[in-house]
Amino acid sequence: MAEDREVRRVRALFLSDVHLGMKPIRSKQLIEFLRVHDAETIYLVGDILDGWRLAKQWHWPAEYNTLLDLLLAKANAGTRIVYLPGNHDEFLREYLGTYFGEIELVDRTIHTSATGKTYLVIHGDQFDVVVMNMKWLAHVGDWAYNAALRINIAINWVRRRLGLQYWSLSAWAKQKVKNAVSVIGRFEEALVHEAKQSGVDGVICGHIHFADIHDRLGIQYINTGDWVESCTAIVENHDGAFELIKWTEMVTGEARRLRPRRANGQ
Repeated sequence: MAEDREVRRVRALFLSDVHLGMKPIRSKQLIEFLRVHDAETIYLVGDILDGWRLAKQWHWPAEYNTLLDLLLAKANAGTRIVYLPGNHDEFLREYLGTYFGEIELVDRTIHTSATGKTYLVIHGDQFDVVVMNMKWLAHVGDWAYNAALRINIAINWVRRRLGLQYWSLSAWAKQKVKNAVSVIGRFEEALVHEAKQSGVDGVICGHIHFADIHDRLGIQYINTGDWVESCTAIVENHDGAFELIKWTEMVTGEARRLRPRRANGQ
């Protein structure tokens, strides 16, 4: 379990798309993750708050305060925390260049790895054609995503009863539906193009809830994923290597390995 793990210390930690305010999210898992991970720098790569949801219906359970207190405690202990707002917390873009406590608010920044490579860090909605030019359609997509999450709750209730692992309808659609795959590809191309124009070695972003690390487009593309379903994060280790962490799979795998075997098939 997370509370039994030693604290892992990394050079940098990248998180995005927590969506505080959206009901079916994994805030408790994120609290567990942050309690056993310390970083010199934490980048909050947008959509940490979901202003769209909070404006429609206020939802702020106690664990949200626990999460924010944990981040602020890390900042007060010397961790540099950089918050790069996304489209769901775009109201924070009015405060770019300022600080919330010890947390710095910026639109984009450059991260330099331990090996000297540079990475553009940005949420990514700035290069989403739908978000930029058809915001009403983005809101329709947000509604559809929330509907898929509600359907997912019912599906996974049945799966748990059958002893099966969590399954994501939206993640399956992103991988299998041709149009969704095409949208992800165009998003990656736009972010990589911007990184090349900026003269850096790679890009680290969020927004599309699809975690990945690859260099298929000529430079390194890194996406942090989300904490609505996937529970993913990116860390830079002290040797400069980037790693995609799938927290739920990691914890579930450890629990399975530690589960005592029953004697005689009992």
